[in-house]
Amino acid sequence: MFFYKESNDIDFGETTIPNIFIDIYMPMGDGLYTKVYLLAYRQVCSSIPDPKFDNKSISRILEIPLSDVISAWKFWEKQNIVKMHKNDTLDDYDYSIEFLDLKRLYVENLQVNTTSIKSNSNRIVSAGENPSITKMFNTINRVIGRFLDPSEKLRILDIREKFNVTPDVIVYAYELSKRRNNGAPKNLNYIEGILRNWYDLGLYTIEDIEKNIIEDKKRYDMYRLIFNALGFNRQPGSEEKRIIDTWIDKYSMDIEVILEACSKSKNTPNPSISYINGIIERYKMNNVKTLEDIEKVEEEFNQKKQQRKSNTSNNTSAPKVKTRFHNINETFRNYNPDELEQLLKESQKGKF
Repeated sequence: MFFYKESNDIDFGETTIPNIFIDIYMPMGDGLYTKVYLLAYRQVCSSIPDPKFDNKSISRILEIPLSDVISAWKFWEKQNIVKMHKNDTLDDYDYSIEFLDLKRLYVENLQVNTTSIKSNSNRIVSAGENPSITKMFNTINRVIGRFLDPSEKLRILDIREKFNVTPDVIVYAYELSKRRNNGAPKNLNYIEGILRNWYDLGLYTIEDIEKNIIEDKKRYDMYRLIFNALGFNRQPGSEEKRIIDTWIDKYSMDIEVILEACSKSKNTPNPSISYINGIIERYKMNNVKTLEDIEKVEEEFNQKKQQRKSNTSNNTSAPKVKTRFHNINETFRNYNPDELEQLLKESQKGKF
């Protein structure tokens, strides 16, 4: 396969683009950014430049927002191949653009590391040959409302390799970030944090991630129910979460049983998760699984408590002290009525 150019005597003018831009910088930029650069570069290379040509002209010709034109110039300025000069007007988009000499930058190697840039550019180009990667970058652009710059693309590629995730999962992380932050997606550090957490949890597919999110929401709802029952208007701490997770995961306690335990703190001045944990531990020891089990345990507990109280009352009664009256009574129990009457008569002799 060959590429060749048809010769023609008609001259419409030509714009010479340095190969360093085509080989090194163009692969780094988004297609729209490249269009902005080339369209403006054509004007500065024209033998008869249009004095009215400005950023608004580029916006109109390419049919893009003026803000996108300025974003393109900021990108190229970051690559050190143009300089933006703010004009002395109230218009925030009124900039003059100075195109730097790419050949001088290449030869003097003052501001660019061409080897590194070339290597990174090749990596981005190579990745772009994968349709799923191209789709990923384009979708992320739409989610964040701007174009990813090359450094972000390279980092996303690094993250993809580090955590062994698919492009769809990376896009899902961006979409989730946007939903969680009221339509404003977080930066790449935040996205990497999400992907690292999924990697640590062994979540590699969107299906696994969504199941985990549902389970997390259920658990959060349980935390909220328990804290509302205790009158807490705050989020649980890590240790409190650990204790509650133990009730649910290790002890398999039903939420109704846990809430019933929380109700026992109504007369407690300073209820706490630790206090409720004592109740739950007692439930576990008694194999409590339902509200009916709680009634049985409490009934047995009350019966034992009443029995202990009764035994304590009997054991603490005043000891019997024998007196002469007791001796008399005991003596009398040894005689019948006739014998007692005879004894009484005998005892009265000589007293009258």
